[in-house]
Amino acid sequence: MATKGELLTAIGDRYRASGRTERTKILDEFVAVTGYHRKHAIRLLRPKSEPLGVLPCRVHRHYGDEVREALIGLWEASDRLCSKRLKPIIPVLLPALERHGQLTIDEAIRALVLAISPATIDRLLSEVRLVARGGRRRRAGFSSAVRRTVPVRTFGDWNDPPPGFVEVDFVAHSGTSAAGSFVQTMVLTDVATGWTECLPLVARNGALVIEALAAAMELFPFPLRGVDFDNDALFMNERDCQEFRAGLGMMGAKEPAHAATQRTSHT
Repeated sequence: MATKGELLTAIGDRYRASGRTERTKILDEFVAVTGYHRKHAIRLLRPKSEPLGVLPCRVHRHYGDEVREALIGLWEASDRLCSKRLKPIIPVLLPALERHGQLTIDEAIRALVLAISPATIDRLLSEVRLVARGGRRRRAGFSSAVRRTVPVRTFGDWNDPPPGFVEVDFVAHSGTSAAGSFVQTMVLTDVATGWTECLPLVARNGALVIEALAAAMELFPFPLRGVDFDNDALFMNERDCQEFRAGLGMMGAKEPAHAATQRTSHT
């Protein structure tokens, strides 16, 4: 105990005079040598006049109806992008809308819109998104065994892949109504080269998706290594996933750990 007290005296002043990064290093060393719990070590090292648990005040911005209305206009103009995609293009999209007379806001509101975070975008757009989905809320916690085995990749996780990894989306030819069965076009775009193939499906059916993927393997000038898609249920079928992986093997592709990855939804 006497040695621990001497150590505390020796490093206490240096700890209190250091910046945050240096404090962390000193604290790590102090905990490793003394065996103290980290919270107890912080209590011993902090200045006696500094109360525990006091955090710097955060600046809370107030986003009123004007900010929300401007955000709705940006969201619609971007074809209803998700918040993480919408946030980085606001500095480009906002001046364009103002220039063409589609949006008129004062400087204070403009500054708030530019400073808004993706989480706040989600909060402010929650009601209008619900209306856009026809009043139906998404099922919370929906999952399945195959969904848990397919890794999630965001739009920033590609890291310059080789040719053969494609993004897949469906284009619905349903006109103004999505009721009933109608023709779909499955669009596959290679991430590395931009090579795109479009295949028609007479209906939304998992077996037809597997057939279209097999046809796509013959059309691309390089082996199809994997597909990246949103969380469409057509791709989330254990039997179909197994058939697709088997198809990759027959085509001689160098299959990764997972032949398919989910990506964050566009909307």
